[in-house]
Amino acid sequence: MEISTLKQILPNITDPHLLHALIDQGSIHTFEQGKIITEPGQFVKMVPIVLEGAIKIMRMDEDGKELFLYYLEPGETCALSLTCCSASKPSEIKAVAEENTKILGIPVNIHEQWTDKFKQWKDFVSSTYQSRFQELLVALDAVAFKRMDERLMRYIVTKMKQFKTNELTITHQEIANELGTSREVISRLLKQLEKKKWIELGRNVIYIRDDFEELVG
Repeated sequence: MEISTLKQILPNITDPHLLHALIDQGSIHTFEQGKIITEPGQFVKMVPIVLEGAIKIMRMDEDGKELFLYYLEPGETCALSLTCCSASKPSEIKAVAEENTKILGIPVNIHEQWTDKFKQWKDFVSSTYQSRFQELLVALDAVAFKRMDERLMRYIVTKMKQFKTNELTITHQEIANELGTSREVISRLLKQLEKKKWIELGRNVIYIRDDFEELVG
């Protein structure tokens, strides 16, 4: 990987020594869409920095039900992975490649050394904790305080932004799994949105109006 490419992905890291260290000591890993990267119970052996694509982070309960937490996009890493690295504890989340994804993996022991050695790495880690914490609060608020129809609409907006499209290829069951509800509930709510002419349903595809986000408010 070229320094110039890495600087575009991580614009806040300008220290040439850190940039060279990232390239020299990091390792490139690629994952096809749908590939499970980390599962609960696995020990995290590296800090993943997304270079291309996106990673979906989910929490699972004892029965295997999944709850969507947030996405990792280029230039981002996972605060929950950082926490597991620092505490030498197994992962408590499931990470899945939302699309074909490439990451730069930083070994755990290197991450710990860099926290003391490079101020910009320490700042990058701190910024990650702050932004991910805010996203976790949003996810918690949605589960605790919002009705399922509101959660579904915000979920659709998030997907639209993630894939930069108004045409989502996804099943009702997949949505239900990520929102922690039943397929029947999701199907009923999607039908209600279709009656309002906010969306149009096809076979495993949802066509969304251009002004959907404005309608959601």
